[in-house]
Amino acid sequence: MIKFFLMVNKQGQTRLSRYYEHVEINKRTMLEAEVIKNCLSRSKDQCSFIEYKDFKLVYRQYAALFVVVGINETENEMAVYELIHNFVEVLDKYFSRVVSEALNFYELFLL
Repeated sequence: MIKFFLMVNKQGQTRLSRYYEHVEINKRTMLEAEVIKNCLSRSKDQCSFIEYKDFKLVYRQYAALFVVVGINETENEMAVYELIHNFVEVLDKYFSRVVSEALNFYELFLL
């Protein structure tokens, strides 16, 4: 099961966050900071799956954009990895270019 979905730029700023389980606001900021730090510090040669606390992180980098999904331990990492790619392809088709400005526009549709 997916616990959360984050889109982050290379500077570590969260551009989009969606939680599928209740997490208190102050814990969200701490969680996002730790998750972002873990993902941004890894090299491109390292695996895109990270065991973190009681769940796994699956992430992909697209230029200056990181997409990070937190999943439980029973979820298939490769399926989530492909889900991220499909999501970014849809954004790319819809906005013609997936960049930070387009994500700001996309956030309006999620509210």
